[in-house]
Order: sequence, then C-alpha cells, then structure tokens
Amino acid sequence: MTPKEIVQNFYKSDALLDQKIMESSLHPEVVLDWNSSKGFLQMNRTEILALSAELQVAYTRSKIRISHILEEENLVSVRYSHYVKTFENPREEMLLAHFMVIWEIKDGKLYRGFQMSQLS
Repeated sequence: MTPKEIVQNFYKSDALLDQKIMESSLHPEVVLDWNSSKGFLQMNRTEILALSAELQVAYTRSKIRISHILEEENLVSVRYSHYVKTFENPREEMLLAHFMVIWEIKDGKLYRGFQMSQLS
C-alpha cells in the first residue's frame, strides 16, 4: 500500500472509535503534535489510544469527510471534517471539528503527525 492509501484507509475505517484498528494503524513510536483551538498537545501511542477509548464512550458513530489529500514520498497531508453521533441523540450527525494533518508513514504505519484543528 502507498502512504496515501494507508492514511485513506485509516480515516475511512472507524479507527477513531475502534481500539483494534487504532492499535494496528499506529507505529510503536508514534508521536502526534496537535495544535487545537484549546492549545497544544503532544501525544504518544498510549495517549492516542486513551483518546480513542474516550471517543468510544462518548459517540456511537464517527465519520470523516476528506476534502483534500496529498502525498509526497512518505508524507501525506489530509484536510477533513469529523462528524459524530452521540448516544443521547443517535439520529443527529454533528460536526465535531475541522482538521488538517500531515502524517509521516514508517513501516506502513502512522509514525509522526502534525495536526491542527478548529472546533465547529
């Protein structure tokens, strides 16, 4: 698989709500630098998996709508919107946030990420 296909498959799957998919997608030494409207976070594998577990508790469904995706060697840039459905209101899809992320792929897995997000 190309780096672009790896990233597309990650976001098209329900990895953000599925611990097994998330675990298999992340490199053991993954680091994500995340600048959000709430501040800066640097997350390692354990912290990313913990965030995924929190999302599983809060949302019944997660959908990623990719608007842009570019690949250069082992780097992939993705711009997407993240939609969710809550347990309280499973019929309504809500826009959670807009994201822009650059992923470095190593050994066929997400290795180094640089992400920016803006809450909707």
